[in-house]
Amino acid sequence: MNATKTIAAVLLAAASTLLMAAGNTEIESFTKAKRLLEREVYFDHRVTLYCGAAFDARKNVTLPDGFTTPKHAKRARRVEWEHVVPAENFGRAFVEWREGADVCVDNKGKAFKGRKCAEKANAAFRYMQADLYNLYPAIGAVNAMRSNYRYSMLPGSPATFGTCSMKIDGRRAEPPEAARGTIARTVLYMADAYQGVYRLSNQDRRLMEAWDRQYPVDAWECTRARRIEAIQGNPNERVKEACSRAGL
Repeated sequence: MNATKTIAAVLLAAASTLLMAAGNTEIESFTKAKRLLEREVYFDHRVTLYCGAAFDARKNVTLPDGFTTPKHAKRARRVEWEHVVPAENFGRAFVEWREGADVCVDNKGKAFKGRKCAEKANAAFRYMQADLYNLYPAIGAVNAMRSNYRYSMLPGSPATFGTCSMKIDGRRAEPPEAARGTIARTVLYMADAYQGVYRLSNQDRRLMEAWDRQYPVDAWECTRARRIEAIQGNPNERVKEACSRAGL
């Protein structure tokens, strides 16, 4: 390794340490993160984020009356774990996602990049992907259709899922009012905890700050945050401070 590459490697390691300092440094596996959420966080509150649907220990969803979906009907009966800040939206900050890496070669000798390479080659990405604060249960069809679309207000657009007022339109997603405060405090946490990797536009930050003010924490959001802090070790300061002010 030449001097330039050595310096670059040192700088990358230092950047990774700074990246993870305020975020998750305990859980590196996305699979483990989902298992911890199922067993130690949501065991007594099996309710999806967007549509408020109940699900059981086997991940089967009881759909709300009047729920419909224009796509992914087979996924509607199962709960999936949704990244509020999509993995792609922060993953593109990692060179392994954009360009690949030396270790990202399959058994046929073909190079690959994207999420699979970032998972394989970069621990900082793995920790960020597995951050429990950013993961929520969602009806599979809703998770699929939300994709990596940014949150927005969609006045005039109809609800996409029948009686569930989640809207998907033009690569944007408007969550129901009941979910907006929780979403805002999650997005703002990710921007604060992973500065330099995940950045909010001024427009998106204004919207999240507005939702944070308009839709305060409730008892479950506070319980969830305390359980995650006990597992993961770091707080979501925005939620913690709001819960303290509310006496929750």
